[in-house]
Amino acid sequence: MTGPGGDHDPARGQAALLHRAHLAGELLDAAEHAVAATMDQAYAVQEQLTALRLAQGRRVIGHKLGYTSAAMRAQMGVAEPNSGPLFDDMLLDGTASGFVQPRVEPEIGVVLGRDLCAADLRGDGDGDDPDGDLERVAAAVAEVRPCLEVVDSVWRDYRFDITQNTADGSSAAGVVVGPPLDVAPIDCLHTPVRLSRDGVEVAAATGAAAGGHPLAGVVWLCDRLARSGRGLAAGDLVITGGLTAAVPLPVGGTVSAVFDGRTTVRVTRDR
Repeated sequence: MTGPGGDHDPARGQAALLHRAHLAGELLDAAEHAVAATMDQAYAVQEQLTALRLAQGRRVIGHKLGYTSAAMRAQMGVAEPNSGPLFDDMLLDGTASGFVQPRVEPEIGVVLGRDLCAADLRGDGDGDDPDGDLERVAAAVAEVRPCLEVVDSVWRDYRFDITQNTADGSSAAGVVVGPPLDVAPIDCLHTPVRLSRDGVEVAAATGAAAGGHPLAGVVWLCDRLARSGRGLAAGDLVITGGLTAAVPLPVGGTVSAVFDGRTTVRVTRDR
């Protein structure tokens, strides 16, 4: 089996297809490109795409979680979460430039104060301990940050299945990170957020929309990374999934979110 362009490594060939499309600002039709048949294959393509991006001199600074909320799963017609890497050049100062079909979603972000892996979440080994896992993640979190993620799928009109989205890094493209919130990490599920576009409120939620608790996604991510012998590192930023449905960001438009009733994060698309 060969990938696009005759590459005998299917994952590498599919990653090259996605990489070329992103560089050219071109959109792909999902019906014409079945990049992976399983989630394992999709993550293999994502790993190859990450390697191509690292070869450009980009640096991984953390991870994004996708589809941790019922609102996002319903909007996109997917049934399970996924994840993708965040790169240093995805950090935005509040201006979005050069995107093709951007959408914005409010998220709770966490910055780790120490390394964390799945083995750290197993407690005394007596079995599943969801509450204990959350407490152990909370103990590793240095900061809780309000975020606006800018997604920019390579798939035309966001018509994709979960494997295609996963291969494409879960559509990660940019993120605006606000100042630290005055909340204990274990309590961030209660943080309210109100999302507005051009000054008109369009949605509201709390941190609990992210799978019941934003830190639950970090537990899931640790388990997923452990399959390839990896974990999270001190300083990593993890954005824990959209709390509302994503809203389009047209040229000249502004999307803002108010977290905890007083902390505002916004992004404006200038071109």
